[in-house]
Amino acid sequence: MQTIYVLTTGGTIEKMYSEQAGTVVNDASKIGQYLDLLRLPDTDVQVVPVMNKDSLEMTSEDRAELVSRLSPLLESGCPIVITHGTDTMAETGLYIQKAFPALSVPIVLTGAMRPLGFEHSDGLQNLTESLLAARLLAPGVYIVIHGQVFPADRTIKDRELGTFVPKPPTPTA
Repeated sequence: MQTIYVLTTGGTIEKMYSEQAGTVVNDASKIGQYLDLLRLPDTDVQVVPVMNKDSLEMTSEDRAELVSRLSPLLESGCPIVITHGTDTMAETGLYIQKAFPALSVPIVLTGAMRPLGFEHSDGLQNLTESLLAARLLAPGVYIVIHGQVFPADRTIKDRELGTFVPKPPTPTA
């Protein structure tokens, strides 16, 4: 039995429609109910709620809290998936990479462009692919989304395409 930790931080993947507010909000974690839909007979998925925020509202204190929650889990030697808003996912990936430069397990960040449960949501696909990727990837920090795997330090969100793409090379002087 393989244990995978899934840390939830909010983002679009976790948003739900609020009739009172008339908009989508990060109100409560709903990852567990979607994990229950998956057939994972040899996987023990442990959900660890950390926060429930839009990633544009995340602060350096929030990222430090995420790192502090990761630290004891890394000692288990189990892979980790983090659900996160896509707007600052790469920034958080870099933060984690700097905090843990010598990882012994993969840490996979994933999210969605449309909330889980909404028509045409990419959330369940991304969550499922991330669980598989976490079992197969070498130690490091990755972003897994839309059938692609990117090292966290070599990708950016392309808002026009609505996905992640390789980071353009920096010009050398």
